[in-house]
Amino acid sequence: MEKFLTETEQWLDRLYVAAEGASLRREDRRKAVETAAMLVEIERAVARLSGRKGLLLLDAAAGKSYVGLLAAKLLLAPRNDASSVVTLERDPRRVASSRRAAELLEAGIPVTCLRAEVGDASAWPAEPAIVTALHACGDASDAVIDRAIGCRARVLLLVPCCTGRAVRACASAARRAEELPVPRHAPVRRRFIQALVDAERTWRLEAAGYETEVVEFVPPTVTPHNLLWRARRVGEPRRMAAARAGWERLSAGG
Repeated sequence: MEKFLTETEQWLDRLYVAAEGASLRREDRRKAVETAAMLVEIERAVARLSGRKGLLLLDAAAGKSYVGLLAAKLLLAPRNDASSVVTLERDPRRVASSRRAAELLEAGIPVTCLRAEVGDASAWPAEPAIVTALHACGDASDAVIDRAIGCRARVLLLVPCCTGRAVRACASAARRAEELPVPRHAPVRRRFIQALVDAERTWRLEAAGYETEVVEFVPPTVTPHNLLWRARRVGEPRRMAAARAGWERLSAGG
């Protein structure tokens, strides 16, 4: 990660912070650490896709597109193989900020910053090589999973953020907590519900043919939302069948 951290801080300062007449704050430096860690993951994914040319990276729920823009500049442009980046964000102010940053960045490859809901299938290209989503909030993480599966992304790098009632598996997890019963102490119940949400997302990816790892991509001192879903489409039938069985048992509460 250190190989990208200095460059990430410099680019965030140049593209976003200095442009607003400020300097890097503590929260900006934490964001730089998270972005640099995602660049390491993208670099690993690019290496595994080394036989493919013209890679398309989709940065979903992109915010100000830190990950997508710096991946374009530092990882994809040096390949000289017609790679490209698309970022998706629903907030028009963040999209405008992304477009300004893309102009300043001069990545050297096509970068398109789209305003769209992350679940809008029409905004997603077919078969992107890599899909990233850093801190996709609430049910946006589920939408990213669904769309990545639906458009047959080769690799998904997903870092969910907060879990609320809108999250698909949250209601059933809360019912399970009542049925068992899990104590009402907030930290205990919250961890139980989060574990079931995390399990449901993992089984869903595996059942769709994605070999999935869940890892801490940064220390919890950087962010408490530090789990990364690293999923690669392999389509292995027995693995998919086992995952569907696990998913069904989890959903049924058995």
